[in-house]
Amino acid sequence: MLDDRVRFLLDDSPTVDSAAPHPSPGDDQPLLDAYSAALTRVVDTVGPAVVRVETPGGSGQRRRGGMGSGVVISPDGLVLTNSHVVQGARAVRLALPDTRSVEARVAGDDPDSDLALLRVTDNVTLPAARLGDSKVLRRGQLVVAIGNPLGFESTVTAGIVSALGRSLRSSSGRLIDDVIQTDASLNPGNSGGPLVSSRGEVVGINTAMIAGVQGICFAVASNTANHVVSEIIRHGRVRRAFIGIAVQTIPLPRRLVLSLGLKGPRGVAVSSVEPDSPASRGGLKTGMIIVSLDGQPVTGSDDLLRLLGGSRIGISTPVTVVDSGALRELAVVPVERPAG
Repeated sequence: MLDDRVRFLLDDSPTVDSAAPHPSPGDDQPLLDAYSAALTRVVDTVGPAVVRVETPGGSGQRRRGGMGSGVVISPDGLVLTNSHVVQGARAVRLALPDTRSVEARVAGDDPDSDLALLRVTDNVTLPAARLGDSKVLRRGQLVVAIGNPLGFESTVTAGIVSALGRSLRSSSGRLIDDVIQTDASLNPGNSGGPLVSSRGEVVGINTAMIAGVQGICFAVASNTANHVVSEIIRHGRVRRAFIGIAVQTIPLPRRLVLSLGLKGPRGVAVSSVEPDSPASRGGLKTGMIIVSLDGQPVTGSDDLLRLLGGSRIGISTPVTVVDSGALRELAVVPVERPAG
């Protein structure tokens, strides 16, 4: 019997008109035109919201200020960039695509996710981009990076999503989970700029490349960025609960989802547990798959990050895991993640 999804696709397939003209074999021009149109549409939509971020050199220092990219996410002047771009500065200057410059202050800096939120202090209304849902990304999906590599403003590069759910060590030394790997070319100066889907939505904030290697670049997922922005707006900082695990988002076999009655097709696999941590004291072990926390589904690393908010610090929290093909419920008491 046909799989239900296959039957659905077949039933909904458009009727082929045999009289309609078909491209000759090897004629790729329609595909190339469609590809170009998609990229142009993305750039026209998001390009006006991409800014150059200039940070001043410290007092009495010989070094010049830093430079990177950022993306406006709110017309009243909220701008996302990388923590390592602001370099601990309290104020920065933003160069807009229309040649204007505006001043901004650092509203919040989160080195653990390598994200910073800026607030424009000038009285202006700016073009803004929309943060999309990074959880719906798939490997092989077209993405576009926009930024100011090596000082060349408004540069556009295109590529695909190479991998999802990567972990990347931030400048604070902690691992950033749920990182997007892409082969869209990045260079110094791209940091803080947006990684954009073909729908014109920001799905990541470009954060790093591997020097000397082509085609391996990374972006912090937009769902992580959305959480960080919300925390900074609410508290002025990101207050996190800590349980002491490293994780990776993985797909779950459909048979397992059905047999256990799980609420999502993905879970979070525990790849390591720190000794004498809340996780180890609560019984979490490497290889277990977290599928819910306090009754809320965990279908990705970003869910775990969002659910382990500051309100859970010191509170016994039920964690449902898949262990050897069966569901188990454990209790973990998170502590506050130490700063730095």
